[in-house]
Amino acid sequence: MNWEELVCAAKEKLGPRTLGKAGEAGYVAAALETASGSVYTGVNIDVPCSMGFCAEHAAIAAMVTAGESRIVRLVAVHHTGRVIPPCGRCREFVCQIDQGNAQCQVLLGGGRVVCMAELLPERWDS
Repeated sequence: MNWEELVCAAKEKLGPRTLGKAGEAGYVAAALETASGSVYTGVNIDVPCSMGFCAEHAAIAAMVTAGESRIVRLVAVHHTGRVIPPCGRCREFVCQIDQGNAQCQVLLGGGRVVCMAELLPERWDS
C-alpha cells in the first residue's frame, strides 16, 4: 500500500458529528498499515469529561483486537483534509504497543516521511 492509498483510507472515515450533549467524533481519522499488510482505521472521540481518545488510538485498538501489534506506516488526517502529526500521547502509545513500532514510518504534512523514533527521541524505556 502506498501513502496515497493510506491517506484515502483515513479520509473515508472522516465524518465530523456530535455525540451526546457535547461530545464530538470524526474530526480526525487515522489509518495504519501493519507488518502483515493489513490496514486499520479509526476516528477521534472528544467528550467533555476528557476521557476521549485520538484517531490513532482507535486504529490501534482495532489492530490489537485483530491480533496484530507491529505498525509499518501511520497517517492521521484532519477533517479539512490536512495530514497532521500524531500528538505526544499517540507517539508514546504507538511505541508502547510494540518496541518495533519506533521504526514505523509516519507521514507528515508536505509529504515528509519520518520514523516514529525521530518524533519521539530519548525514550525513557530504551
